[in-house]
Amino acid sequence: MKFHLVTVLPEIFGSFVTNGIVHKAIGKGQISIETTTPRDFTTDRHRTVDDTPYGGGSGMVMMPHPVVDAMEHIDVAYAERDQARPVRILMSAQGERFTQALAQDLSTLHAITFVCGRYEGLDERAVRRCDREISIGDYVLMGGEVAAMVIIEAIARLIPGVLGNPGSIIEESHAAGLLEHPHYTRPAEFRGEGVPEVLSSGNHAEIARWRRNESLRRTLERRPELLEGFTLTKQDRAFLASLQAPKEE
Repeated sequence: MKFHLVTVLPEIFGSFVTNGIVHKAIGKGQISIETTTPRDFTTDRHRTVDDTPYGGGSGMVMMPHPVVDAMEHIDVAYAERDQARPVRILMSAQGERFTQALAQDLSTLHAITFVCGRYEGLDERAVRRCDREISIGDYVLMGGEVAAMVIIEAIARLIPGVLGNPGSIIEESHAAGLLEHPHYTRPAEFRGEGVPEVLSSGNHAEIARWRRNESLRRTLERRPELLEGFTLTKQDRAFLASLQAPKEE
């Protein structure tokens, strides 16, 4: 899968592409990450990409032509191969909320261009030339670069072969609609706290049930709204009912 980044700060991605699983995936040819800066498409000697907003107000706004020219420059190589251009995603606090389900959908695409705004944002005429806007949360960052890295990593780990153990994708939080169960490893006792006996019992059915129940417990305690859209079994409902039942004094 190919990831393109339109950014005025391409150097931010230096460490991101040279470390960890993302770096390994690039080395194996499973993904590629390329940056394009709008500054290369400016027309003045200062390589200016922003200007004051019409109507007044604080801050600066990114001009449309350097950003749009950068996006279209990326598209050229795809047109030459008779391929569809990459899907253009603008990182925006006003966009749809990024979720694991959305990461799964995006992982099926062949290429994505992430447009990373800065300053007060992009000229609306550039925004309209993006296919969708995505937000990683209800807060404001200094730019879209960090948000784009979050999404790239979430997508990349879903691409077959990127992770060493594909089973971990299925079991982790949000993948199945619930939060993930607790994990334990050696030592068997740490500062007076032991490991739940069921995990060393060798009874795989009991272990699976314990993990399922703990996922339900955590979801109820931390993200109860996730249960509203989740299909519960009869056992699940009984366990949740036991958690919510009034305690005897």
